[in-house]
Order: sequence, then C-alpha cells, then structure tokens
Amino acid sequence: MNRFSVQIHGWLLVLPAAVLLAAFTHYPAVATLLHSFYSTPKANRPAVWVGLENYRAMTQDPVFWQVLGNNLWFALGTIPASIALAMLMATWVNGKLHGRAFLRLAYFTPTILPMIAVANIWLFFYTPTYGLLEQITVDLLGLPSHNWLGTPSTVLACLIVVTVWKEAGFFMIFYLAALQAIPPALAEAAAIEGASRWTYFRRVVFPLLMPTTLFVLVNAVINSFRLVDHIIVMTRGGPDNASSLLLYYIYDVAFKFWDSSYASALTIVLLAILASAAIMQFAFLEKRTHYQ
Repeated sequence: MNRFSVQIHGWLLVLPAAVLLAAFTHYPAVATLLHSFYSTPKANRPAVWVGLENYRAMTQDPVFWQVLGNNLWFALGTIPASIALAMLMATWVNGKLHGRAFLRLAYFTPTILPMIAVANIWLFFYTPTYGLLEQITVDLLGLPSHNWLGTPSTVLACLIVVTVWKEAGFFMIFYLAALQAIPPALAEAAAIEGASRWTYFRRVVFPLLMPTTLFVLVNAVINSFRLVDHIIVMTRGGPDNASSLLLYYIYDVAFKFWDSSYASALTIVLLAILASAAIMQFAFLEKRTHYQ
C-alpha cells in the first residue's frame, strides 16, 4: 500500500467522527455567531442585519452583569473546593483501608445520580420549616428558621454546596487512577530518605498529578458555566436573579422571551469566556505539568 492510499484510508476512518463534529459542533457555533448579528425574526418580519446592536444592548443589560457576576462567584466557589475535595478523597481511598471498595462507591454515588434527582433531594434538605437542614439548625441548635433558597445572600452558596457534592466524586476517579499509576518505588525511596508524608505528597505526588489536575480543571471550569438543571428545579434563577447563571439566562432569553438573536450573542460571550479560560489554563499550567 503506497503513501497516498494510507492517507486516504486514514481520512476515511476519521470521516464519520469529522462529519458529526462539523454538523453538531462547528456548524451550530458558526450559525450562532452569524445569528448574533441579526435581529430576531418575527411572524411578519424577517431577520435583518443589526451588526453589533445585540452586543451593545448586552453592555447596557443590568441582568447580564448580575448573572455574569453570579457565575464568577459560583466558579470561584465550586472549582477549588471540588478539586481539593476530590484529591483528598482519592488520596484517602488509595490507601489500605477496611471497606475501601464501599467507601469508593459511596464517594462516586452522587456522580451517577441524575441531576434532576439530585436537585430534588437537596431541595428537600433546604426546604424551610421541615427540611433536613432546618431540623438541624432549628431543632438541634436552636437557631432561627431560615429560607435558604429564598434569600439572596444564601441561595448561591446553597447551589455551590450541591455542585461540589456532585462533582467531587467524579473528579476523584481521575485522581485515583493517577495515584495508582505512580510507581511504589518512589514512596519507598522517600521513606528511606526520611521524608514525611506531607513532604512526599508535596514534592513527589502533587507534581505527578499535574496532568490530571489540568484535565480536571478544564472540566471544572466548563461545568461551572453550564449549570441549568439544578437552577430550574431548585430556584428558577430567583430570588431577584440572585441564583441565575449565564447559561440559565441564555435559556430564559431564548425560550421564555423568544429573543434568539440576543441569546446567540450571549452564547458567543459564553464561548469566548470558556475559550479564554482554557487558553489561560494551558498557557500557565502546561509549564508546570510533567507527563513522565
């Protein structure tokens, strides 16, 4: 088989995946970008070119800035906590423990639960008067009753707790696989040199976990900007948009207010934020990542 035939064979193997990627990823992204420069078509009025009008309206939209701020705080609350907790759980269940398999299953169980089911479970926990959290704070601790999801100062923190609880077990699996790939000889050599457990983890284990951390970090950033299910079930963006995140706001604009062109502009901004975050992560963390 000559070189040309090999290349044709390779492209034919890639073709099905390339067609699906172009049809369901690249084409929608380009179509969304183009649609953001047009007005929303109506029954008796076709879409017309408006240029950057949707983006100009975005800069003057107070709800957009509030939602963007909510999302940034949500990302800052969920990303470090879920990654740190996942690393801690993976380190724990990687050791020699009685019932280690059961403990791993318990940590991973929230990941396999449907997001709607998780939201309903935590909705019961946060319910005023008779919810589990109310029973602890009011009945046991004697604190006053509090509407956790109905108060702007606490609703976002409640969503952060739910997200960390669900994502940490998923990220733990990747860290557990990475820890099991570390040669035991490194731990033996560190013990011979008299290194403490913390020194061994900080100087040996943590640097070797950087490829996994980079992968997990990219996924955690994406997850922090794509939460919709929990918001629909638990808060619907309230109270007063205190729990509304960017993707949920896009959903509201597109399917509640039927303003598809403005929703397209919001989507492009979301894609730009995620792309910028990914580029920054790879630019700064790639230098500290060791693959061997």
